[in-house]
Amino acid sequence: MDDVRNLIIVGSGPAGYTAALYAARANLRPLVIEGVQSGGALMTTTDVENFPGFPDGIMGPDLMDSMRKQAERFGAELLTDDATRVDLTSGIKTVWVGATAYRAKAVILATGSAWRPLDVPGEQTLLGHGVSSCATCDGFFFRNQAIAVVGGGDSAMEEATFLTRFADTVRIIHRRGSFRASKIMAERALTNPKINVLWNNVVTEIVEDDGKVGGVKVRDVNTGEEKTLDVKGVFVAIGHVPRSELFRDQIDVDEAGYVIVDQPSTRTSGPGVFAAGDLVDHVYRQAVSAAGTGCSAALDAERYLASQES
Repeated sequence: MDDVRNLIIVGSGPAGYTAALYAARANLRPLVIEGVQSGGALMTTTDVENFPGFPDGIMGPDLMDSMRKQAERFGAELLTDDATRVDLTSGIKTVWVGATAYRAKAVILATGSAWRPLDVPGEQTLLGHGVSSCATCDGFFFRNQAIAVVGGGDSAMEEATFLTRFADTVRIIHRRGSFRASKIMAERALTNPKINVLWNNVVTEIVEDDGKVGGVKVRDVNTGEEKTLDVKGVFVAIGHVPRSELFRDQIDVDEAGYVIVDQPSTRTSGPGVFAAGDLVDHVYRQAVSAAGTGCSAALDAERYLASQES
């Protein structure tokens, strides 16, 4: 049992790093398998102005770097690589990174979720420079400008409605002739004077202008007509995908793949397995709420480990 750790945290970002901080301060000496791209979604965000404690805002990568260093200061061990396989079904859990196996009595899953991309030219290049998936994060930067929101579900309606607080106009681009959003959400958007809808159109390219979004090319799915919309921001709201592929056959997940926890705790269906952040939360998806559940997961793991020793 000498090589069995107390705790492994799979994932980083606000949830993973906060869990690591609390676990390290509790002397659990956690191993954090951060992923090759450590830091989560905030690594592609520019100014973060709504995280408490930073009145002048902070760059997303800087915030993640500070969280990472704080966890490391208290003794968290960080491995910047991807977990490739897990076994969460035994009393001792195993997480593989390539051919190397790491074992622990408890595991916290904090792998987050990824926004579903459009996969069109210009999207990845301009991510964080006019392309976003979070209106509450980035809407403020488009005050008095024209914005496009891509999607037709509740998320798109919510994003578009929220963005009218800042934007001059909001154009919803939807590939069908009707929304799949709930009736109340759709009506709220359709009756907003700042919102107009481009029906039956798909985005084919996001146009770059001096390193920022300068427009968006669309194509009518019925006529094939193509045109370019003059917008300065593009918010993609066609859904999120939880990063649960690695373990969704070992613990309970919902129909969309989000890990189910025994709320208000972070316990999953697997004993000694906890989950936090956007892997669980498909409602709020904020850095501060992810950090909060990361804290909860560390406390839950600490209590679980204590109960195993007693």
